[in-house]
Amino acid sequence: MFFDTQSLLLTLPALGFSLWAQWRVKSTFQRFAEVGVRSGFTGAEAAEAVLRSAGVQGVKIERHQGFLSDHYDPLAKALRLSPHVHDGRSISSIAVAAHEAGHAIQDKVGYVPLVWRSALVPLCNVGSTLWFFPFLAGILLRQLAFAPLLMWIGIGLFATVVLFQLITLPTEFNASNRAKAVLASTGIVSTRAEADGVKQVLDAAALTYVAAAAAAVMQLLDLVPRQTRQ
Repeated sequence: MFFDTQSLLLTLPALGFSLWAQWRVKSTFQRFAEVGVRSGFTGAEAAEAVLRSAGVQGVKIERHQGFLSDHYDPLAKALRLSPHVHDGRSISSIAVAAHEAGHAIQDKVGYVPLVWRSALVPLCNVGSTLWFFPFLAGILLRQLAFAPLLMWIGIGLFATVVLFQLITLPTEFNASNRAKAVLASTGIVSTRAEADGVKQVLDAAALTYVAAAAAAVMQLLDLVPRQTRQ
């Protein structure tokens, strides 16, 4: 019912891309986690310097458990960095920390995609959790007149997940660009080799968001024809 030729053609490439992107970001992070920076900054110190250079105040920098669990919480005004990033003095540490600080800068200036993404979080959480139930009910009850409506409700809920993933792309790219610019201007990154390492780490991280968006779009493209065939 769900796994036909169309599904495989749409989902397998997206799945392969996602797995490759996850491997790429982990391997790139680990490689540059062994390369220090001349400035000797830790990730937490780099994040603090990035925030200070942009005039961002009132953002807490906290140690947060989990590998690559780093994120900025706009509600709590908190920058949460994993131990390797918070305490590390490597290219990977300062790249990731500065990237997350870039989100805090976006929050301060009211960067529109970040505002939209934050507003979509509750709806996206509902959509990602519940979309399958009305969609499946529509398939199982396809002989009934309201079955197509149930399927469209499921598709609509899943579409919020797709929209969230698409809005995430400019948000993440912009945060990385802000991070690279500030790291260079403050001297935290002082050589071309260090700048190239930061770029490789952030570019690898960006691939995971591209892969997530591609997978969501492919799944949506698979769901809509299914509804029209009912």
